[in-house]
Amino acid sequence: MNYMPGTASLIEDIDKKHLVLLRDGRTLIGYLRSIDQFANLVLHQTLERIHVGRKYGDIPRGIFVVRGENVVLLGEIDLEKESASSLQPVTIEKILEELRLEQEIRRRAEKLKLQVLKERGITLPRFDTLDEY
Repeated sequence: MNYMPGTASLIEDIDKKHLVLLRDGRTLIGYLRSIDQFANLVLHQTLERIHVGRKYGDIPRGIFVVRGENVVLLGEIDLEKESASSLQPVTIEKILEELRLEQEIRRRAEKLKLQVLKERGITLPRFDTLDEY
């Protein structure tokens, strides 16, 4: 096997199933169909996988073009081990509802934390509002 520098090394991975973790936290699973020198990817039969605890749900996305600068991690999926996962698949509706509940719990915890800090005289800058502009 010859060494190829940079994204050229991904040529051997074309037409294989891959998991791609994006900078915004999303996880994509699909077949790598094309790459270029900037690590831009074209994925075919793409699924967006959402994890909540030990459960996951897949949202079909079809053909997906990913700009290389947004890729955090790219890895080939071992098809034999994929089916032996200990994660429980659930419907899209159920995983989206569980994700919403998890985000609501985090939001409430953050709000409580800010309230406790404020009671102790500590204020943190807020970056979530654009009222000042």
